[in-house]
Amino acid sequence: MEKQPLPTDDDQAESGPYGGEEQQEESEPVARAGWNSKVEYFLAQVGFSVGLGNVWRFPYLCHQNGGGSFLLLYILLMVVVGIPLFFLELAAGQAIRQGSIGVWKYISPRLSGIGYSSCVVCFFVALYYNVILAWSLFYLGNSFQSPLPWEQCPNEVNATGKCSSCPNFIQVSVKSLNNGVFLLPVTECEKSSPTSYFWYRKALDITDSIDETGSFNPYIVCCLLGAWTIVCLGMFRGIKTSVKVMYFSSIFPYVVLFCFLVRGLMLDGAMEGITHMFYPKLEIWGNVQVWRQAATQVFFALGLGFGSIIAYSSYNPKNNNCHRDAYTVSIINFLTSVLATLVVFAVLGFRAKDKVKDCIARNLMQVSESFHSGRVNVSIMPKFNLSDPSSVAPEDYSSWFTQYGSQIPGNLTQCNLEEEMQKGVEGTGLAFIAFTEAMTLLPGSPFWSALFFLMLLNLGLSTMFGTMEGILAPLTDRFKILANNKTKLTVFSCIIGFLIGLLFTQRCGNYFVTMFDDYSATLPLIIVVVFETFSVSWLYGADRFLDDIEGMLGWRPHVIYKYLWKYICLLSMLGLLLATIIRMLIKRPTYMAWNQEKASEEYLDYPDWALAVLALLIIFAMMPVPVCFIRSLLQDRVRQMSRDGENAAYSMVSTDDKCETPLTDMSELEQRNGTAAAYC
Repeated sequence: MEKQPLPTDDDQAESGPYGGEEQQEESEPVARAGWNSKVEYFLAQVGFSVGLGNVWRFPYLCHQNGGGSFLLLYILLMVVVGIPLFFLELAAGQAIRQGSIGVWKYISPRLSGIGYSSCVVCFFVALYYNVILAWSLFYLGNSFQSPLPWEQCPNEVNATGKCSSCPNFIQVSVKSLNNGVFLLPVTECEKSSPTSYFWYRKALDITDSIDETGSFNPYIVCCLLGAWTIVCLGMFRGIKTSVKVMYFSSIFPYVVLFCFLVRGLMLDGAMEGITHMFYPKLEIWGNVQVWRQAATQVFFALGLGFGSIIAYSSYNPKNNNCHRDAYTVSIINFLTSVLATLVVFAVLGFRAKDKVKDCIARNLMQVSESFHSGRVNVSIMPKFNLSDPSSVAPEDYSSWFTQYGSQIPGNLTQCNLEEEMQKGVEGTGLAFIAFTEAMTLLPGSPFWSALFFLMLLNLGLSTMFGTMEGILAPLTDRFKILANNKTKLTVFSCIIGFLIGLLFTQRCGNYFVTMFDDYSATLPLIIVVVFETFSVSWLYGADRFLDDIEGMLGWRPHVIYKYLWKYICLLSMLGLLLATIIRMLIKRPTYMAWNQEKASEEYLDYPDWALAVLALLIIFAMMPVPVCFIRSLLQDRVRQMSRDGENAAYSMVSTDDKCETPLTDMSELEQRNGTAAAYC
């Protein structure tokens, strides 16, 4: 039976904070699952909220937007917006003990579409998120070899002159001849780097644009099947099995991060990397886009709007201290982001300094050749030891280059540490190019590589479990037939996810991953959270919601939450929504493509058909909200018409058979007349 809303305060006073014991017993599933311990619940919530974004999105934003200044801004938004909304979802799920559909239908049947929209967005996210797990599986499998396959450019070519190790027979130039077999460097690899070549050509075999589809990548298809199989097995028996996997998938990433932190701090260049990351730039506080990015990161870091928070908290006992949980999980999430950022920039600092040293060595060799050929005046020659470039500090070289570099014949470069730090530090570029390249420089690189991609796999798995729970729990709570066949629903969902996910295993699949990541979730989730906040704080009533929490916890949260929910959080989310829409309207959406001929990345505009797909994704995700609202209005109207018809029928009843009123109880008439009046 569905939970009914509490439209008036009189109903609440009559039946208790959430409808009274009688209604609760009728509404809730008889055998509602529960956590075996608080540890399991924490592992689930932390595992869901701490994901890949903490490792590759937060460090990039922190570095690009003022370092320490961005951290302060992030903390501010986390405290005044993130934690209050996180607390709201935890309290709603724990009190009503339903998934997202049931929670919002309970508050008002007209709002049940919010829960359905959350399910749709979760499904979109699950589709592309599991592809990232497939990539991690692919790299993990390739990590168990020495040297790593992305350490060097391939150069084996058969006697026909065709590259046997390159898809599509990439054009190459002759380098040497050995026993009748041409040994040629792959041009695409030589122009870029071994890690970039392996990612774009071996792992993805990517096309030049989203317009070129290409064939399916069989290796990624197999890895995607493996990823969905792992998720299916982990979710097979609901939270009872998934939490067992989370004991490893939620804890193991922290072990790896601490190992990388200790190892990273021992590397040359680590402190330079961390310094660049934390260097404060207070002027960024005046940039609206920085506020938008910080708010978006808070929003996604906590997993607001997915319905997974509500689903997990619905398995808690009603007296669980969800207020403390909101702060604990949020703090753990933030500290994890800071830890990951330290690790990332310690390792990237090492990588950048190694590249700068190579750059200095090449330039000094050119300077030395120019000096010996008599083309350079001895007065402008650097004072440091040209025969030992490794002893030259980047600062000394930079100072000399600024003063005399333009006077040296040839093409000398700046060898700037900051520029090297900024290369490939966002998203997949960080994990599969920059960080991967840095690990090739470490002794025992296969070990560190396997450890890193196993960590990514576990981070993604714990988030996938939460995402899938955000789909399965609301549906099984809402539909009895699905609740009776939850195992079949889980298997069916994973099969459908795999089949649709084949879209992302095409040669252009990476571009669709970017499209879904940027647009299928961002705008719909913000709208969902706006509706959630408005419905609780204004329609249901913030005071009334705090009363319910007081009845649940035994103490009343501070009144500041009332004003945060009603004004600060709601206005902040509306501002974020407006900024996101304006940005989409004033700037045509773009994506980063790989140009095979140039062997470099470039930004391209989405074609018109892709923009239509973007619009359809957003519309489809938000469609349940107005549909359910209109359906509820129509149902109310039909019921009203039915009641009016019944009243009209009653008004036409004759009272000649001693019916004193049209609404006299039929049992009384039977006692009086011995027979029931037909229309009484």
